[in-house]
Amino acid sequence: MKHNLRLHKPLLTLLFLLSYFAAFTQINTLGQDAQISIITIGPGKQLYDSFGHNAIRVADPSNGKDLAFNYGTFDFNTPNFYIKFAQGKLPYALSVAPYDSFLKNYIAEKRSVKEQILDLTYGEKITLFEYLLNNAQPSNREYKYDFFFDNCATRIRDVLALNLGSKLSYQKKQYAPDLFSFRELIQQRLHWNSWGSVGIDIALGAVIDRTAKAWEHQFLPDYVFESLNAATITRNNTTTALIKEQTTINSATPWSRGTSFLLSPFFIFLMVAIGIVYTTLNDTKQQKRSRWLDAALFFVTGVVGVLLLLLWFATDHGATSTNYNILWAFPVNLIFCILVSKKSPKKWLGRYLSFLIILLILMGVHWFTGVQVFAPALLPLLIAIGIRYIFIVRLLKKEP
Repeated sequence: MKHNLRLHKPLLTLLFLLSYFAAFTQINTLGQDAQISIITIGPGKQLYDSFGHNAIRVADPSNGKDLAFNYGTFDFNTPNFYIKFAQGKLPYALSVAPYDSFLKNYIAEKRSVKEQILDLTYGEKITLFEYLLNNAQPSNREYKYDFFFDNCATRIRDVLALNLGSKLSYQKKQYAPDLFSFRELIQQRLHWNSWGSVGIDIALGAVIDRTAKAWEHQFLPDYVFESLNAATITRNNTTTALIKEQTTINSATPWSRGTSFLLSPFFIFLMVAIGIVYTTLNDTKQQKRSRWLDAALFFVTGVVGVLLLLLWFATDHGATSTNYNILWAFPVNLIFCILVSKKSPKKWLGRYLSFLIILLILMGVHWFTGVQVFAPALLPLLIAIGIRYIFIVRLLKKEP
């Protein structure tokens, strides 16, 4: 028995190596009829699906391959997942999956799916495919995600630019005839009177209010789609369209982005603002001060301000820096919320409130001049807060 094992070990080893190299060759080889295409997924129901998605498809019938290369995946089992996500340190990765299962997932979510087949030479297909395989290796697959500058859409844009080089050209005036700021590009895909829109406008700073270049518009999947339709490739002084064929694989009705008006941010903030103004008018008539309201305003604006400071300085999210929402959500208010609730607060509190009024005016100047655009749904609340601050300053001046 031992003797037979010794005889067959070299043969078994040889067979294993042959099967391994055959499988390796099968994975890394493309047939002449292989096609590489860009898949564009339409918006989904959830807020994080509102901007769509992109992936690269490699279909190789000769070798029985049909793969989806997806740069938009992450691992829920990552240690300290939620902390890393909040800090902007959650690694995203390139994953490879059978195209059929990839497609079924988005069809089940009732999202549109469009495909653009690239007009590439066989050598260009090989180069692009080998790059993707190398990028999918465990040591290369992860990257630091950035919503505006390094995501599932920009990765595809950059992969094509890197592998096709100077042969690839975009007609920018065709896919981005009008340039928008990053905030405008986001808000075009959201309803202004939705909690998602308001949350984004509060959390993201003035850095996203600069006008994005045409190339930068491609952080959104539909701009990748449009840019490819406006792209050309030049070989041997001959220029042709990059897209050979375009098909709609799945049509879907766009998801509604609206919110019931009675549950919408504008209505909620309007009701809160009316409550603040009504209480202030009643306090004026009775020459008293509803201290609970002042404490609540200081507490809420202070907590929001602290959260904005953390997003600004304690995370890697570049888009949350230079956030002038801190002019109304002033973090120091959290320290003074107990002081303002006292029946006879310190006299200098009036000067502090005058300072808060100046900050609100400064916020209006920033808004008017375009330094930063703020959530329109906040306007009733901001006006009411300003009225309340003015009332407190006047009342404190009258106190002996």
